[in-house]
Amino acid sequence: MSVRRTVRVHPSAERLPRYEQLAWALAQLAADPVEVDLDVAEMIVNRVIDDIAVAAASLLRGPVVAARAQAMAHPASRGGVGATVVGLERSARTSPEWAAWANGVAVRELDFHDTFLAAEYSHPGDTIPPILAVAQHVGSTGRDVVRAIATAYEVQVSLVRSISLHEHKIDHVAHLGPAVAAGLGTLLHLDPAITFHAIGQALHTTTATRQSRKGEISTWKAYAPAFAGKVAIEAVDRAMRGQTSPTPIYEGEDGVIAWLLEGPDAAYELTLPSPGEAKRAILETYTKEHSAEYQSQALIDLARRLHQEHPETGDPSRVRSIVLHTSHHTHVVIGSGAYDPQKYDPAATRETLDHSIPYILAVALQDGGWHHARSYSPERAARPDTVALWHKITTCEDPEWTRRYHADDPAEKAFGGRLEITLDDGSVISQEIAVADAHPLGAHPFARPEYVEKLRTLAADALDDGEVDRFLTVVQHLGDLGAGEVLDVTVTARPGLLAGASAPEGLF
Repeated sequence: MSVRRTVRVHPSAERLPRYEQLAWALAQLAADPVEVDLDVAEMIVNRVIDDIAVAAASLLRGPVVAARAQAMAHPASRGGVGATVVGLERSARTSPEWAAWANGVAVRELDFHDTFLAAEYSHPGDTIPPILAVAQHVGSTGRDVVRAIATAYEVQVSLVRSISLHEHKIDHVAHLGPAVAAGLGTLLHLDPAITFHAIGQALHTTTATRQSRKGEISTWKAYAPAFAGKVAIEAVDRAMRGQTSPTPIYEGEDGVIAWLLEGPDAAYELTLPSPGEAKRAILETYTKEHSAEYQSQALIDLARRLHQEHPETGDPSRVRSIVLHTSHHTHVVIGSGAYDPQKYDPAATRETLDHSIPYILAVALQDGGWHHARSYSPERAARPDTVALWHKITTCEDPEWTRRYHADDPAEKAFGGRLEITLDDGSVISQEIAVADAHPLGAHPFARPEYVEKLRTLAADALDDGEVDRFLTVVQHLGDLGAGEVLDVTVTARPGLLAGASAPEGLF
């Protein structure tokens, strides 16, 4: 049975015992030797496939090229064999923290992998690159990798479910650092005292502001989770060498809760698995069919249907207005409630456009679908009829959609909304959708065949078919891989593909 715990601020004079601190509870969770359930292990394989799929599709994009060049400027560190970098030959390795950096950027660049939304936002698949990198470096078995990923998802989902960061303008990767550190504690079979300090250091160094997702969104959006994974690895290394962390990191009177979150009178309620209870949180997460912010997934599906049933909804000469009634989160993060003029700017960055539901709806209504590259091209964004339709689209909060967004019952939890489209003749088309088609409760839930097809589709231009087949053979036996075989859990680009991808020179 799960354990519910209250986390609150304690004055230094109280000397809060370590065993009562949240970081210690997470470290204990990491050390629990409970086996991974079969359905959880299967989903972990799905998410590794998912990460590699979106990483393969991003190999030639600027941030990924730059991160890969940075990584390969560093040789493999001592104490292990090094870790692979997605796209390069398996023999070309670097130190694990830099491999996590390069691979983490590749995984996040297209904003196209898994998600969990609750009090906070998250992409739990961001925990996979650093765990794989360390596993390759030290020669972990596939079984240990599966157990580590299960821990990382459990920690991140637990934190995201209960502690809002964005409300206080803190970026969501502040939950990612502790999740990676806990996952590495499981991977390396660390004593909880070591993992405890690694979690504290990882949190302390990943509490950045949310400006990385506000206004004109920059290439740092892809780097932020990679940075969290990299510094979590470094935190584990320091903790293994006996170095300690700011304590208590969450509950201290000058700690995260007191000064970065709700304040000295705050209290959060978290639920964690009890000792011996299986870690199943990954099954509460969901991946993306479309390369856009998750809260737009269901709405792209709705627009796709409207394109077929009511093609006039994509014609700005026929549309008077389009209003999306949706949750508070969707309204203020990717809707007109953000009050970001950049969300209506045809010259905005790709990162900004994939956080603009007015833009996404305009394109999806006109095209009847979504493409990870074409839908964001400067030509597509600047098309006059698209701009005209785009500027007729606004969002507003509906309390019922906000309630469903935060619902604990998976059958009620929803990330959609209701579209009200007023046409030039005064007639109104009103349709709604609760969850994306690919969601476990959606019209066409993703299972192993869909993850494999996503990989084959996204990797078509980047990988040879034989390399995709080789990777799939390896990864689908992830839990059975022996020491050294985890090095094969990567992909190598088509010969010559990366040759022309030159990165500007930097410091290294």
